[in-house]
Amino acid sequence: MDLSRLEQVSEFEWRIPMRGPMRVPGVLYADPALLLDMDDKVYEQVVNVATLPGIQKASFAMPDAHWGYGFPIGGVAAFDPDEGGVISAGGVGFDISCGVRTLHTGLTATQLRGRLKNLAEELYRTVPAGVGSTGKVRMTHADMDAMLAGGASWAVGRGFGTPDDLARTEENGHMLGAEPKAVSERAKERQREEMGTLGSGNHYLELQEVAEVFDPAIARAYGLAEGDLVVSIHCGSRGLGHQIGTDYLREMVMKAAGYGITLPDRELACAPIRSATGVAYLGAMRAGINCALANRQIITHLVRQAFRHVVPEAALPLLYDVSHNTCKEERHRVDGVEKRLFVHRKGATRAYGPGHPAIPEALRQAGQPVLIGGTMGTASYVLAGTAAGMETAFGSACHGAGRRMSRHEATRRWKGREVVDELARRGIIIRSPSLRGVAEEAPGAYKNVSAVAEAAAQAGLARKVARLKPLACIKG
Repeated sequence: MDLSRLEQVSEFEWRIPMRGPMRVPGVLYADPALLLDMDDKVYEQVVNVATLPGIQKASFAMPDAHWGYGFPIGGVAAFDPDEGGVISAGGVGFDISCGVRTLHTGLTATQLRGRLKNLAEELYRTVPAGVGSTGKVRMTHADMDAMLAGGASWAVGRGFGTPDDLARTEENGHMLGAEPKAVSERAKERQREEMGTLGSGNHYLELQEVAEVFDPAIARAYGLAEGDLVVSIHCGSRGLGHQIGTDYLREMVMKAAGYGITLPDRELACAPIRSATGVAYLGAMRAGINCALANRQIITHLVRQAFRHVVPEAALPLLYDVSHNTCKEERHRVDGVEKRLFVHRKGATRAYGPGHPAIPEALRQAGQPVLIGGTMGTASYVLAGTAAGMETAFGSACHGAGRRMSRHEATRRWKGREVVDELARRGIIIRSPSLRGVAEEAPGAYKNVSAVAEAAAQAGLARKVARLKPLACIKG
C-alpha cells in the first residue's frame, strides 16, 4: 500500500480523508510494515465501504486486513437504520460466524510429554476435517430448523456439552432473531451431513502451550498461566453459511437500484436494514451464526471424547468462544449520542471492554477475551477488550494473522510435504487429509501475527494477555 495516500494520526493509526462520495473517512490500524504488506485493494475497499448509506464514524480496517469480497477481510463498519443504513452480505462474508473457541485442559504441556503424538492421532480420527468432510450427526428437516434457531443451546440440549459452555460463548450460544425459513433449502441440504466437522481452508484444531504471559492479572482471570496446555478450534458455518451468502448477494445485486443504492463495486451489494431483503438476510445470517455456534459445540464434544481415550485426567472447560464474520445489532456512542447500530465485522472480532454486561460475569472486569488465530508454525494470541476500543472501532479487534499472499501463490512457493517436515523438525505435529491444503496454509503465506497483535494493543483496540505456541495441529 502507498503510504503517501494516508494521513498518519499516530504510530498505529492512519486515516484516509473523505473525498468524492465517501460519507466518512477510512481508518486503518497498523504499523508501517503491516501497511506496506497490505494489497492496494485494501485501500480501495476501505474507501468503497465509506460510501455506503448510513455508515457511522469511519470505515475501519484492522491490522490483519487483506483483500476480501467487497469489504476487506479485517473490515469493520457500523450502520444506523434511522439514517438509511444498510446490511451487506459481502460485509459479513461467506463463512458466517467463523470463529475460535479455546478450551482449558487443566494440564501443562510438560504433563502431556510422551502422549502428544497419540493425542494428535486420536483427535485426527475423531474430528472430521477437509473438503467435503461429513460428520456423524444426521439432521432431519425438523432438526435442521431447530439447530438454526437454537445454536449451541440446541447442541447442548442434544448432549453435546454442558450449560457451562453456553455461559462462555458469545450470545450465550444462541443468536436471537434467527429465521430458519429465510434460509434456502439448498443451504440446508449442504449442511445436512456437515455438523461437527472442521471443513477446509484456514480451519484447524490445535493443541497449544501458553508460551508467554503479558498481563498476569487478566491471565489469572482467564485461568491462563505459562506452560498450560489449551485446545483451540477454528471453524464456522460450513456450506450453509456459504450458500446464505451466495443466495443473498445475488438478491442484493438485483435489488440495489430499486432501493436507490449506487454501488462502487457490485461485490458491495447491500440492502436497507429495514427493507424486506435486509430483514430476510438478517434472519438467515443469524441462523448461520447459530449453525457455526452449534458446529463448534459439537466439535468440542468430540474433542472431549478424544481426550478421554488418551488423557483421561484432563478437564476441558471452555475459556471462551468468539465469532468473526457477523453483523450484530449493538448500542454504541457516536459523537456523544448513544445509537442502535448494526456492526459488520468481517474477519474481525468483537472486543468489548471491562464491565460490559454481554461479557460473562466471571470475566467481566477483565474485558472480553479476544482469541487471535495465528498459523500452525508461529503463534496465536489471547487479547482482552479495552474501554478505549469501545470508543474507537465499536469494540472491535483483529481476528488472526491475515493472509499476505493468495492460496495459489502459496502452493506455487511451497509443497505440503516440505511444510509438514519442516514443522516436524521444530517439534510441531501436523495432521491433514490434504497436503495441498497444508501448502495453502504455509506459515509464510501469512502476516507476522506478533506484529498484528502488537499493533492492536498499541492502537488501544485490545490488550495483549498471552501468546500460545502450537504443539500439534489438525488442518482442514
